[in-house]
Amino acid sequence: MNFKRILPFLLLLFTCNFYAQGNMSDKKEQIKALKVAFFTAELNLSSQEAEKFWPLYNTYDNKQFQLRHEKMKALKSKMSDDALNKMNENEASILLNQMEATDEELFLLRKKLNKSLRTILAPVKILKLKKAEDNFYRKLLQQYGDRGKKR
Repeated sequence: MNFKRILPFLLLLFTCNFYAQGNMSDKKEQIKALKVAFFTAELNLSSQEAEKFWPLYNTYDNKQFQLRHEKMKALKSKMSDDALNKMNENEASILLNQMEATDEELFLLRKKLNKSLRTILAPVKILKLKKAEDNFYRKLLQQYGDRGKKR
């Protein structure tokens, strides 16, 4: 049977299990497993490509997660309505510069990943990766939104 036909069923199965769990680290691991299955189907990696791809991608994914959740979370905590209303122009400028620096770090991290991936994947597969990432996160957010509507 074609894996692409089974994938939606597997995603649904894992997603139901994902929402039933309570532990955050378990949820992160389940999302990672869903991502691996989704990307594997979308990218159609050979065993040699997968062997080289996953360590690179996992390193990238962990670093970008760290940047997004540590630095951006700290910056966004300073952007409450109350904090913004009390902020002077100099403080706002500093905060904006910090946000831009974090965005730049994320951009450079992605650029480094793409450069590394070019040594193991065809450019078309790198583009498919970007599309797969976008589609995966869109579906994840959609399922999370659908779950919220049922409550």
